[in-house]
Amino acid sequence: MTRKQRRLTLIGTGLATIAAALGLVSFAMRDTIVFFHTPTEVQAKGVAPGVRFRLGGLVQEASVQRGRDQVIAFRIEDANGAVGVQYRGLLPDLFREGQGVVAEGMLDPAGTFKADTVLAKHDENYMPREVVDALKSQGRWQGEDPGGTGSP
Repeated sequence: MTRKQRRLTLIGTGLATIAAALGLVSFAMRDTIVFFHTPTEVQAKGVAPGVRFRLGGLVQEASVQRGRDQVIAFRIEDANGAVGVQYRGLLPDLFREGQGVVAEGMLDPAGTFKADTVLAKHDENYMPREVVDALKSQGRWQGEDPGGTGSP
């Protein structure tokens, strides 16, 4: 084998190794790349208990229940479904019924979403773009979308 052939073989092997590594990473992350899932998607995909993900939608009217030790239970809904959420801690100041929210956590075996973080919109004009797009596609969007981006 000449020097040129060895160099080309080495470069080809390196590129093949990098491509294989990228393929494995992409395959492993195929279901977790999405920013959040709506309640309908959670029910349709049958997300397994113990898998971390973000759940986004609207806080269902009359669903917020405050318990002892800062435990709050509420439901996140979209046009076709709702998921019960349980969160322990202080909620953001702007958290309220009928408003957009994204919660991070995992489902327990009973199907309740155990959130460890709850994110609410931070002013009158902002909601995450993914939440706006999902609500619009389901016909539930009621606010204005300044600039068409979901952000100010």
